[in-house]
Amino acid sequence: MEDSKQLQFDRRYLEMARVWAKNSYCVRRQVGAILVKDRMIISDGYNGTPSGFENVCEDESGATKPYVLHAEANAITKVARSNNSSEGATLYVSTSPCIECAKLIIQAGIKRVVFYDRYRIEDGLDLLRRANIELCYLDINDE
Repeated sequence: MEDSKQLQFDRRYLEMARVWAKNSYCVRRQVGAILVKDRMIISDGYNGTPSGFENVCEDESGATKPYVLHAEANAITKVARSNNSSEGATLYVSTSPCIECAKLIIQAGIKRVVFYDRYRIEDGLDLLRRANIELCYLDINDE
């Protein structure tokens, strides 16, 4: 596929991840993720509490509750419950992955991660680089 066509798809899917993040009830940070394989969305996720829990991500002091799931984890576990495989897929996520999500990405067979917001701690990106997963930072505001 031509690079400009891939860039066009990357921008569109990343914009979808940004819109999907708005589903999150989290106050501190809303993150969305879209998992794509063969140009088909096979899963999606946003950060929040596990199914059946209250939709409150922060405690009374404003700290994120320890059981809040990240958008990437939600997308990966959702695809695991389906008949789809994330092997060779691309993950579009609004914020770069943390170290815990990077481990899940590696184990899920995801080969490419596209994001537009860099998380302040970059150990997740370092681990993904070490696993030879393609990383693509896109500034979707400079269109």
